[in-house]
Amino acid sequence: MIKVVDVSKAFNDKQVLTNVNAVFEQGKVNLVIGKSGSGKTVLLKSLVGLHEVDSGSILFDGRDFTQLKEKDRANIRKEVGMLFQGSALFDSATIEENIMYPLDMFTDMSSQEKLERANFCIDRVNLTGANDKFPSEISGGMQKRAAIARAIALNPKYLFCDEPNSGLDPQTAIVIDRLIQEITHEYNITTVVNTHDMNSVFAVSDSLVFIHEGCSWWNGTKEELLNSENDQLDDFLYSSELMQKLKNNR
Repeated sequence: MIKVVDVSKAFNDKQVLTNVNAVFEQGKVNLVIGKSGSGKTVLLKSLVGLHEVDSGSILFDGRDFTQLKEKDRANIRKEVGMLFQGSALFDSATIEENIMYPLDMFTDMSSQEKLERANFCIDRVNLTGANDKFPSEISGGMQKRAAIARAIALNPKYLFCDEPNSGLDPQTAIVIDRLIQEITHEYNITTVVNTHDMNSVFAVSDSLVFIHEGCSWWNGTKEELLNSENDQLDDFLYSSELMQKLKNNR
């Protein structure tokens, strides 16, 4: 479980996050939703330590990341998998080499052990046979699956995904959503996903946090979402065609 307590973050004179509170539960797909510029990505980067928060606490199963020394932070980072918006694969490395990269960096595995782990992850995301291909030789959806394979290579306790469906067609986006959901439940991972994709919200979310103008404005489940009496949340939700149709059918 990850617990965010009164987290605030500013850049120069611009306040981006203000007293954000959230709980991301283990074994669940926890979605962070909100408009572009609401602070979702800053929150995600703060969770993984790419931004230092100005105040507040971020607790990984009770360990306050904001108070830890760098050595202890490094131990938590070894438990983290990250799926970036643009996949962020190394263009000059094969899919197999990309997936082995965190194993090379953070483990003492033998070459054979690393190869076996890489192959396991490749098979798990349905990329069997793509080991020797380069990112430019596979589709965007396959690149995203390769990035997921790399993210789970270290068998993480925590998985962070920044707009995983960005740039994907709707059908491929569903495949990626389902894969993230399956991996989360199968390995009991605490998964945090930034998204504004309403299809993802209703297809795979177990819990939701709505960020509005840098504040944690609402939290709940997808079942509770449509019955919310939060005006800002309603404005965000019903700005999409899909949600307008759902609203009209209520």
